[in-house]
Amino acid sequence: MTKDSYITYRPIGILRSPYTRRIDAPHQSTVVEGTETGAFAPATLELQDWLDEKILQDLGGFERLWLIFAFHRSEGWKSSVKPPRGGPKRGVLATRSPHRPNSIGLSAVELAKIEGRTLHLRGVDLLDGTPVLDIKPYVPYADAFPDAKAGWIDDLDEKLGRHSAPGPRRPRGR
Repeated sequence: MTKDSYITYRPIGILRSPYTRRIDAPHQSTVVEGTETGAFAPATLELQDWLDEKILQDLGGFERLWLIFAFHRSEGWKSSVKPPRGGPKRGVLATRSPHRPNSIGLSAVELAKIEGRTLHLRGVDLLDGTPVLDIKPYVPYADAFPDAKAGWIDDLDEKLGRHSAPGPRRPRGR
């Protein structure tokens, strides 16, 4: 590989969620205050036909999953962005903005159940039609670092309260 190489991925499935517009979806999967229902959103992910159902073997015992996905509606990116919680512009790689050099996202969601080739999920922050590139099991001992520092977000938490996040934005002009 060289610095000018390209990588192509094939989605393993397309996520179906109640969120059709960015303004409807929460900014993080665990923050649902301000959404229409105020509840964790249900969603489904059905495997593409080219995948063998066996790849889901042993996944049923996991409570949470990491979804690696493409921000399919992202239209370019900028080096710095204004975070939804406020404050000055930040370097895009210090944020979770969907507008990034490679429009790849990561979301921890709850696995409710598996039926055949379909995963039933809860607590999604992804738009309907989002291409999912991969799934990895959430492993608490390896994935959770509750005492880790979070840079500028720690400063906001001190001012606004821990885990505060804005609800969905309202459409402009309303």
